[in-house]
Amino acid sequence: MKYGFATTAIHVGQEPEERTGAVTVPLYQTSTYAQEEVGRHKGFEYSRTDNPTRRSWETNIAALENGARGLAFASGSAALDTLLRLFSQGDHIVAAEDMYGGTFRLFETVFRRFGLDFTYVDMRNPENVAAAIKPNTRMVFSESPTNPMMNLTDLAAVAEIAHAHKTLFVVDNTFMTPCLQRPLDLGADIVMHSATKYLGGHSDLVSGLLVTKTEELGAKLAVLQNSIGAVPGPFDCWLCLRSTKTLAVRMQRHNENARAIAAHLESHAAVQKIYYPGLESHPQHDLARRQMNGFGGMISIDLGSSEKAHAFARSTELFLLAESLGGVESLINYPASMTHGSIPPENRQRLGITDGLIRLSVGIEEKEDLIADLDKALAAG
Repeated sequence: MKYGFATTAIHVGQEPEERTGAVTVPLYQTSTYAQEEVGRHKGFEYSRTDNPTRRSWETNIAALENGARGLAFASGSAALDTLLRLFSQGDHIVAAEDMYGGTFRLFETVFRRFGLDFTYVDMRNPENVAAAIKPNTRMVFSESPTNPMMNLTDLAAVAEIAHAHKTLFVVDNTFMTPCLQRPLDLGADIVMHSATKYLGGHSDLVSGLLVTKTEELGAKLAVLQNSIGAVPGPFDCWLCLRSTKTLAVRMQRHNENARAIAAHLESHAAVQKIYYPGLESHPQHDLARRQMNGFGGMISIDLGSSEKAHAFARSTELFLLAESLGGVESLINYPASMTHGSIPPENRQRLGITDGLIRLSVGIEEKEDLIADLDKALAAG
């Protein structure tokens, strides 16, 4: 039977445990499994390869993304690292030019040394993707919305371009989660997540995910997952299963709060620029309405200078200055020296990641309290 999103999140992969009827998936905190005799076991041999708690989590996220197979990893970076092992020396990848700094760092400081080639383009225009594809292109990698500039990729249009060139299309869906955007439904082959963020949702775990559209692609990645071994422990998987039970209501509140805050900040005299796809003033607002079920909880604002940005960051009480995003508590990030410090300064400036830019991860507190906190900090700057 096909269920709605919130019902799927609570029940698929989270069925009552057969032996006791426990309604919470058990925590199988074990590294190995007793076998009845050589070659005869109960479906599990070693927890790097498979674990019942991890399998439940992978089943759950696959259902939420409408995918064939989910694969869990120790972090979002570990998921991306494993994904890139699908490719060989000499292969070419087209990627969004303004993605998360850690992704850029992994591409440039690790995998370029091993012979992968990367081209970065402005994916707001699908024609830029088409122009960048070469005969040896094996993957198009998008992040939508991008971190931190909140630029969108027309996922269906880019999927069509990638597939016309027999190239995989992969989307980092961390900001939106499957609650607000489902890239596989729009043509992507693989979805990636830093589950540390909204999927975990409570700032108490580090984990990553890949979800494939086909079982065949999932099987290839499963071989790499087992061979490389960058898998999460069962407790982190158990925490993720706990978190997805409230994902629908959390994302509704993140979205509601962010829309109210963005509308308030858009007309604030201290805010020079604001980036949020839920605003009608966002140049891709119509695309956001077409391919997303909400606008998310991430907002970026430019205050004009590093001095004002620093003053703002040290003046909030409810918004905490910290790395990461997507938790129930509101966070402030200073991209120029935090999440995007690995990107060359000239590239940051060109992309709009100025020294005055602040990224807000809007939590699920009372929106009136959050607006008051931001107003106080803006006055301090």
